[in-house]
Amino acid sequence: MTMLVVLAVLAVLAAFWAVGIYNGLVTARNAFKNAFAQIDVQLTRRYDLIPNLVEVAKAYLKHERETLEAVTRARAAAVSGLAAAKAAPGDAAAMSQLGSAETGLAGALSRLMMVAESYPDLKANQNMMQLTEELTSTENRIAFARQAYNDSVMAYNNKREVFPSNIVAGMFNFAPAALLEIDEPAKRGAPKVAF
Repeated sequence: MTMLVVLAVLAVLAAFWAVGIYNGLVTARNAFKNAFAQIDVQLTRRYDLIPNLVEVAKAYLKHERETLEAVTRARAAAVSGLAAAKAAPGDAAAMSQLGSAETGLAGALSRLMMVAESYPDLKANQNMMQLTEELTSTENRIAFARQAYNDSVMAYNNKREVFPSNIVAGMFNFAPAALLEIDEPAKRGAPKVAF
């Protein structure tokens, strides 16, 4: 009889242990999804600023149509990448698609800003100065949100992979989450927005 009681107590303790690990994994997964939602907010803000920037620049950059079209195409690709990532935050393919699209958009914006440097009237335009300031501020917010997301993903993946959590994670199919990797400004050249 005492053996049955001991086994019942051990079974209850094991159940509480598994529930605790499961809840910790769910909490960590929800944390990185919430962190991605913050990236979504900032990227959407940036995508909303870009058409205004292009419109202001159009009047001055009549001979730079290719540059403006490249920015528009890169923005469309980034919006598509964000939609895919929103559908599956942490999914490796979606994060890779978003990271590539963001790298392309940053390059196109950088080219636009370099071209804009050649047009003193555009640099002095009040709307252009305000938009570039907002874009710079948004870029900083994106960097902070991306760091928070990547930290949350690392915490989730660590929790998912360490023993004994990996046993529960395997039983309940907790998939690994992917980082959002975008070329660093030093590598890709940050958009110059000084006017």
